[in-house]
Amino acid sequence: MATSTTKALTGEEPPGTTSDGKTPRRRGALLHRLDVKGAPYAFVAPFFVVFAAFSFYPLVYTSWISLHDVELATLDMMEWVAFDNYVELWGDSRFWNALQNTITIGVISTVPQLMMALGLAHLLNYRMRASLFFRVASLVPYATSVAAAALVFTMIFERDFGMINWALGSVGIDPVDWEADKWPAQVAISTIVIWRWTGYNALLYLAAMQAIPAERYEAASLDGASRWKQFTHVTVPGIRSTIVFTIVLSTIGATQLFGEPLIFGQGPNGVTGGADNQYQTLGLLLYEEGWKNYQMGRSATVAWAMFMLLVLAFAAQRLIKRLRSRTS
Repeated sequence: MATSTTKALTGEEPPGTTSDGKTPRRRGALLHRLDVKGAPYAFVAPFFVVFAAFSFYPLVYTSWISLHDVELATLDMMEWVAFDNYVELWGDSRFWNALQNTITIGVISTVPQLMMALGLAHLLNYRMRASLFFRVASLVPYATSVAAAALVFTMIFERDFGMINWALGSVGIDPVDWEADKWPAQVAISTIVIWRWTGYNALLYLAAMQAIPAERYEAASLDGASRWKQFTHVTVPGIRSTIVFTIVLSTIGATQLFGEPLIFGQGPNGVTGGADNQYQTLGLLLYEEGWKNYQMGRSATVAWAMFMLLVLAFAAQRLIKRLRSRTS
C-alpha cells in the first residue's frame, strides 16, 4: 500500500493530505513562520544588549558618583553626601547662568539653522545643473572638524583684525568685542553651529522631499496652488516626521554644546565661558567642575542635570503633541 508521500509525488494526492483527504497541521510550516517572525528580534536583541552595557552602565555609575564627594585624582575614595551635590548645584548661580546660556545659544543657533536648511533643501529639490555638486558641497561644513571651524570663525570675529569688524567699520559701525560681550559672543558661537549643521539638515530634508509622490504636486498644481502653497501644504506636511527628527537632534546637540565655545575662548577663558561666564554652557561647566576643579561628584551632578533637561524637553514635546491631537 502506497504511503501519502508516495501518492503526493505521483500526483494521486495533494501534498500535505492524509489518506482520508483531510489536511493535517503542518508543524514544519508553522515553525518556519515562527522562525521568520522571530528573526528580527533575534538580530535586534544583541544590539540592545550592547546598548544597555555601554549606555545604562555609565548612567548608573554617574548617578552613583553624583551622590558622593570624590576628586579626580582619587576616584576610589568616595565620601557619601547623598543629595548635597544637587542642593549645592540648585543654589549655584553658575549653573543657572550656564543653563540660560545653553538655552539662548540653542535657540539662536537651532531656529535659523533649521529654517535655512529647509529653504536650501527646497531649492536643491528642483532640477538644476550641477545639483550633485551643490549637494556634496553642502556637506563640506559638516565634514570639517569642530576645531578647524572654530579657529577660523574665531579669527573672523577677532576684535582688532577680524573680517566682521572690518566690514562693520567700512559702513561706519564701531568694532564689536565679540568675545567680551555676552550677546555678541553667543551670536558668534551660534554662527559656527549654524555653518556646520545647516547643510547636514538640508540633505535630510532633501531625502524626505524626494520621497513625496509627484502626484501630490501635480494635483496641487491642477487646483491652482502656487509654488509657495505647494511648499506649505504639500512639502512641509510630507516631511513633518523628518522635521521633528532634526529638532530632536538639534536639541540634543545644543544641550551638549562644548567644542565651539571652548575653542572660541582661545585659552583659559574657554573653559569658564569668558571672564564673566558670559557664554559658558552646561558642557563647559561640567568640564570645569571635573577637570579644572577636580570635583567629579559635582561634574556628575551637572551631567545628570543635562540628562534630566533633555527628558523634560522631550516630555514637554510629547505633551504638546497630545494636546494638539486632542484639539484637532
